[in-house]
Amino acid sequence: MASLFEKINTLISANLHSMVDRALEQNSVAVMDEYIRQAEKDMKELEESTVQVGGSVRTLKRKYEEFADAAEKLDRDIDTLVVKGKDDLAAAAQTELNSKQQLAQEYYEQWQQQQKQYDQMLSMRMKLEGRMTAIRQEREHLRALIELTEAKKITNKTIKSLDNLASTSDRDVASLADQIRNRLDTEDARLEMATQNLSDQIDDAVRSGEVERQLEERRRRLLGAQGGGGGTGQTSAGDESASQS
Repeated sequence: MASLFEKINTLISANLHSMVDRALEQNSVAVMDEYIRQAEKDMKELEESTVQVGGSVRTLKRKYEEFADAAEKLDRDIDTLVVKGKDDLAAAAQTELNSKQQLAQEYYEQWQQQQKQYDQMLSMRMKLEGRMTAIRQEREHLRALIELTEAKKITNKTIKSLDNLASTSDRDVASLADQIRNRLDTEDARLEMATQNLSDQIDDAVRSGEVERQLEERRRRLLGAQGGGGGTGQTSAGDESASQS
């Protein structure tokens, strides 16, 4: 019985804050579940013992009352015997009264002792039950807190991942944009160079054609001048005669 009381007192005096701290450190309500299992086991044992002690209290009380009533009746009978002068019977009755009173006193003391223990057990049961109720409630709160904490961790991790993804995407987009711009710049440069080359070629072609045309015109003129020296004079004379006419 003493060991049971010690275990229950240990459970009752358990530091709830420390238990919660341990549960949070372990990120699990297992420590509280273990407390509840042990408390339920000890509660069952306490209830069985309480029932036994309660039965003993009733028995001792009933025995005390029986002997007390018998002693009270015997005490009245002795008064009657003394009044009637029946001293031998009165002496025998007195001896019996002393025995009954002694037994009644013993039963009374045992009853009171058992009653005290019974009351203590009822009080312990009530305290342990209250403690278990508090633990169960705190367990649910703690479980919800742990779940919320885990959810927040997951959410934060997800958000962080999304942020990283977003920033990574931004960097990728920026990088791709830069690559595109770089390629466009390269293409522009290439196009500019090709255009410049084409322009140069066109200019060269145009300039070359112009020179050839000029040379060809010069060539015709020169050839015409060399081939028609007289003709040129005749033409001039004829032109002059025609002008005079």
